[in-house]
Amino acid sequence: MRVLIVGAGIAGVTAAQLLRRDGRHPVLIERAADDSHPGYMLALMPMVDQALEELGVREQYRENSVPLSRYAAHSHTGHMRREDSMSSIFDQYGDYRGIGRGELIEVLTTDDCAVTFDSAVTTLMDTASGVVATLAVGDQTHELEFDLVVVADGIHSATRAVVLGARPVEIVDTEWGGWVVWAPEDAESDLGEELWGAGFFLGTYPVKGSIGVFLGGPSADTRGGAAPFIDRVRRSLKESSPRIESALRAVADDPDPYYWPLTDCRSPRWAFLRTALLGDAAAGFLPTAGIGAGMAMESAWVLTRMLRGAAPAAIPAVLAAYEQAQRPRVESAQSNSRALAGAIFRRSRILAVLRDLAIRMVSVTFALKPIQNLLANSPNPEPAVAEAERGR
Repeated sequence: MRVLIVGAGIAGVTAAQLLRRDGRHPVLIERAADDSHPGYMLALMPMVDQALEELGVREQYRENSVPLSRYAAHSHTGHMRREDSMSSIFDQYGDYRGIGRGELIEVLTTDDCAVTFDSAVTTLMDTASGVVATLAVGDQTHELEFDLVVVADGIHSATRAVVLGARPVEIVDTEWGGWVVWAPEDAESDLGEELWGAGFFLGTYPVKGSIGVFLGGPSADTRGGAAPFIDRVRRSLKESSPRIESALRAVADDPDPYYWPLTDCRSPRWAFLRTALLGDAAAGFLPTAGIGAGMAMESAWVLTRMLRGAAPAAIPAVLAAYEQAQRPRVESAQSNSRALAGAIFRRSRILAVLRDLAIRMVSVTFALKPIQNLLANSPNPEPAVAEAERGR
């Protein structure tokens, strides 16, 4: 089977490596010029475990990540409201761990991972025998035919636009954004903390050797730069902690912090005869539930399991079955992230006070109930493939 995978991020690399473990030889291309990884932290839930097991990198993953067994929430003035056990929520399903994005890609590519960089798809055309892709590789152009094209080039996917044409993608723009930096690790490497302010949000999430920091607020406020925004946050706090202070210093001291505009996307379709969307290209997540990367890896596992043993002639049926099986799960998780964003990203002090009361009364278990339901009902690709084959 001739397979092209567009995008060497988490979804694309996971899919490529799983196909290679199955004896396939996908071509993996990436628009970026090299393999440098944008630095930010990930919290990975147990839906990634099946992909890690099949790739044989579970131990490398554990060695390069930390368990996230506790979660703490602060009020809008900085007071610690509550601490909850994440272990009690997730341990029955598997690991819940913190890892840097670059470290995760290194883990996924333990067995090497061939990538053609500085490459992009400019056109895709279905034929009787496959998909003809025009590839721009550096300053050269190539026209190649594939049996399957997997589009995994991110939330702002240029290839998705080639596939969809004039059909619109659903976009949710929170009109918030913020800076992602690294702070020094502390003694509580299993504790993730969030401070939901009135007009700002501060999250600190441990990974191996450091703490990932996100500090954000309304785009109109963050546009003025980190320093005045940090001053505004400090004036809002009546109570602080060593970790909060360390996080604010890390943002202030970083000469060029990564800025993350908080938007998501949802494609109207995932499967197009012999082309499929995967990961953020299909459904890009807000970071509020910490589940986007996990769902991307799960989707890559589902898709590649459905392709296992499939002949090229079966690809349209397999891709349709993939969308039917996985899209409701992904969009359910995405809706949960959107709902949490609606609660977090607020300016009003009155709403912040009401939210503080709710946090004190309701544990994180309630907020993550939809995700627990997904974990309790993990996907089973084989029946979907069998049904697709019967209907083909």
